[in-house]
Amino acid sequence: MDIDTTAPTTTTDADGITTTVVNGIRTVLAPRSGPLTAGLLFRVGRADETLATSGITHLVEHLALHRHGLGDLHYNGATAATYTHFHVQGTPADVVEYLNGVCAALRDLPMDRLDTEKEILRTEAAGRGSGPGHASALWRYGSRSYGLTGYAELGLQAITADDVRTWAQTRFTAENAVLWITGDTVPEGLDLTLPTGAWHPTPEATSALPTTPAWFPGEDGALVLTSVVPRSTAANVFADVLGKELFRALRQKGGYSYTAAAEYTPRDTDSATVVAYADALPQKQDAMVGAFVDVLAKLRAGRIEQADLDSVRASALAQFDLPELAAAMLPARAMNQLLRHRDLTVAEAKAELEAVTVSDLQQVARAVWADALVQVPVRGLDWAGLAAAPARSPEIVDGRRYSTVGNGHVALLVANDGVSLTAPGNQVTVLYAACALMQAYPDGARHLVGHDGFSVTIEPTLYRIGAAELATIDAAVPASAVVKMPPRDPARIPQPPEPAKEPVRRAWFTALLWVLGIPALLLTAATVLLCLLLTRAYDDGIPQEDAAVALGCIVVSAVFMIPWSICMRRRKQGLS
Repeated sequence: MDIDTTAPTTTTDADGITTTVVNGIRTVLAPRSGPLTAGLLFRVGRADETLATSGITHLVEHLALHRHGLGDLHYNGATAATYTHFHVQGTPADVVEYLNGVCAALRDLPMDRLDTEKEILRTEAAGRGSGPGHASALWRYGSRSYGLTGYAELGLQAITADDVRTWAQTRFTAENAVLWITGDTVPEGLDLTLPTGAWHPTPEATSALPTTPAWFPGEDGALVLTSVVPRSTAANVFADVLGKELFRALRQKGGYSYTAAAEYTPRDTDSATVVAYADALPQKQDAMVGAFVDVLAKLRAGRIEQADLDSVRASALAQFDLPELAAAMLPARAMNQLLRHRDLTVAEAKAELEAVTVSDLQQVARAVWADALVQVPVRGLDWAGLAAAPARSPEIVDGRRYSTVGNGHVALLVANDGVSLTAPGNQVTVLYAACALMQAYPDGARHLVGHDGFSVTIEPTLYRIGAAELATIDAAVPASAVVKMPPRDPARIPQPPEPAKEPVRRAWFTALLWVLGIPALLLTAATVLLCLLLTRAYDDGIPQEDAAVALGCIVVSAVFMIPWSICMRRRKQGLS
């Protein structure tokens, strides 16, 4: 163990939480009975990456844990939007072994495992589900900052060993970490030596929305509202009140939803995300959406039940009655220190809860609605005053046109400043200067993603675009955004539709049509004319011998007409 004696003196606050420094790492401690539990937090996560390097933090986490292998030790690692957390539970010796091993690995990552861990991450992603608000991140933030949580880890293919080492040396540092331990002292033998560096503030949020409140189309059966508000006790309480009101209106009263809830999650140092969601069967989606909007309107108008506020407040206050409260507070206290968010003592937190009023909740409700982005399963929400989130680019580039093979209505435009894809009623543009990612395939395909989340895929097989034009695009896109992809399975390379084959016109079959068709036409005309003459000549009925002649003409005509009709059908089907 190495406690930095140059750091501020070790202190213990009124809640029983001790603050000290270990190997230059800010550390918080509080005693708890049972096994020792500890966590090492780093202020780095997915939101700190770019789309072209996405997955690098998760990759460092996996490499740091590889040498621990199998065992009875309870440990794990997690990579979130703004932090990475290494967590362990066991004896003091277990905790020391685990944390020392993590820090040793971060100083010297096992790069021989690089490709294997990449494959493991891809497998993990394939089996991972997406929760409420997953799609909203892309629509709200685009392909940067917190929007990266809405994407797969697309940068894994191009990340090199040097990239990983540099990321670990600059982000997994002592100054960018916080340690918490459920003990009254730091266990002996702890060696958390890490590279020196700097604390990294949470990334500034980007935006792909020209205005809020807004809506975008989503999957059938689910409505999800996300809104970013300042972190506050009132906003936290509001989320619980909103959840109670949604459950009451949509499930208990309306019977539209099985799930109707809301939650509050800190996003970064100063902001939090309120997420509200509800589900419904297809036949009840319209009613569910209407009731959902009505609940938000009711809360914005201040029609909030005092009983709901009191109930939520009582539940929040009850958490302070937990045994060994100081130890239970450690992860949250460590996270606040990591993000440099204000810490509240128990007394201060209770006082803020007691001070929340219905008027405060009304103000939060208005803020939530003002910043709302709603994923809606049915018709839009223009009727509720929300704008449609952009589903197409506002402009296209002025460049050379490449029409899609077999479809002249869809075209690729290639210019010096970007590329556009146009189709009736739609247009998408990615400017090179605002390109977050370009996946480059050996067969010439290029997949470009812009900062706003819009993407354009260039398939040479579909647009007949040449190597010279591709070279122009490659040179214009920033090198930091390019990810070179492995060869694709030829079966996955799209091909233009097969041109329609001209039917085979056999000369003998054409002659047969004439041989059958001319007699059939003449005999049919003669038969019709004969029948008309006989009908006019005999008012009292046609003599038997004349009727036999007419019937004979009909039979002979049919002998030619029926095979001629069959042959014509085959010709129209292209069979002869």
